[in-house]
Amino acid sequence: MRILILNVHSHCNCRCIMCDIWKRETHEQVRVADLDRHRASLRNLGVRQVVLSGGEPLLHNDLSALCDFFRQENIRLTLLTTGLLLLKRANDVSTLFDDVIVSIDGPREIHDAIRRVNGAFDVIVQGVAAIHERQLDMRIACRTTVQKANHHHLRATAAAAKTFGFDSISFLAADLTSEAFNRPLVWPGERQSEIALSVSEVAELDDEIERLIVEHADDIRHRFIVETEEKLRRIPRRFHEHLGHASPESPICNAPWVSAVVEVDGSVRPCFFHRAVGNISSSTLEEVVNGETARLFRQSLSVSENPTCRRCVCSLNYQGA
Repeated sequence: MRILILNVHSHCNCRCIMCDIWKRETHEQVRVADLDRHRASLRNLGVRQVVLSGGEPLLHNDLSALCDFFRQENIRLTLLTTGLLLLKRANDVSTLFDDVIVSIDGPREIHDAIRRVNGAFDVIVQGVAAIHERQLDMRIACRTTVQKANHHHLRATAAAAKTFGFDSISFLAADLTSEAFNRPLVWPGERQSEIALSVSEVAELDDEIERLIVEHADDIRHRFIVETEEKLRRIPRRFHEHLGHASPESPICNAPWVSAVVEVDGSVRPCFFHRAVGNISSSTLEEVVNGETARLFRQSLSVSENPTCRRCVCSLNYQGA
């Protein structure tokens, strides 16, 4: 298991229209004491990278100790963040992490409206600059979730990301049908329609993607835009599928065989979208990911045929040794 995604704090400091994590009333966090008995599992499983997520990991009140725990095991640390605390915690971020991924959902006005936090974009820009002042070579990427509110602003988003010092940008379609991101039940149709695209909006997205490919050809070639042209064109397809205009099609993915997601409560998922296969509160990480439930899940999983996989908006196709 090369990659571990660890949700270290249950709460979030944004109120994003496409996510329900911010609705949690609890402020739970993973403690170093909770992890210590899993040290042997990290070694035995060969974990090389830990991605700290949440909620918002920068809300954790002992982040230094948490990162030091993984540093002792020579594990690469990635921060996945809303970016609102980058400025305030620039010293910590620049010294504790190897790289950062920030959620950016559009140019200034669009981003702030989606995140429902006034001034959010400017605070992020200031935070990125503050980190680069301290650690010039730290890689800071951004990720954009494509949805109704920003589907015709992708070119402007890419331009803003380059202007304000990000090293790369990636795009993915909004998740509409899973129980991930603090959804106890799949969103009802009316909630999905707040994020999904109409027929005319999908046509606009198709056009926006093609313009992005043409106008940012060099950015795609040099991987400032992470996705290939083929992958960018799959984004509108997800919305076509939602409208019933195309059959759901799974991405190429090996996430359940090379990674795991651990929730704040200790639940272990094969990826963000599949249900938990165990809990590290009562077992070690190694016992969970190599336990009977997890092994049977992997043995029976056909990514190309599984309904959850066929509607997945992202994928991990890890090819490292």
